Amino acid sequence: MNAIHLYRLGNWCYRHRVPVLPKLFRALIFFLYNSDIFMQTKIGRGTRFAHGCIGVVIHAEAVIGDHVMIGPHVVIGGNFCEGVATIGDHVWISAGAKLIGRITVGSHVIIGANAVVLRDVPDNSVAAGVPARVIREIKPEERECLV
Repeated sequence: MNAIHLYRLGNWCYRHRVPVLPKLFRALIFFLYNSDIFMQTKIGRGTRFAHGCIGVVIHAEAVIGDHVMIGPHVVIGGNFCEGVATIGDHVWISAGAKLIGRITVGSHVIIGANAVVLRDVPDNSVAAGVPARVIREIKPEERECLV
């Protein structure tokens, strides 16, 4: 079982105001996968966690689009009072990437391994490095791989 299934159950309970169960699902995700995912986080359809979701931290106010692949040890967090990330559709977030602060990651984007994203990333691009910067554009024929 992948942590996304536990998140979906907990999120359903949260949205339908079922008491206690959302916290139980969050604790279960932490216990099984050493990850912290708030049940009020908005995660779109088809989004998956690579390798079960080991070591992932996602802020409660983050918004994640459809068909996003989130690698192990990814952090999608806030920057004090400045807000949190919004991630578009068909995004690949590689292992160890950190997305910090009020940033927008466009659709059809690849975030490189261990990248620290502190600024917006436009659609159809690859971002990598510390701090992350756009290193190239994604060609139309490569977009099919980001499903």
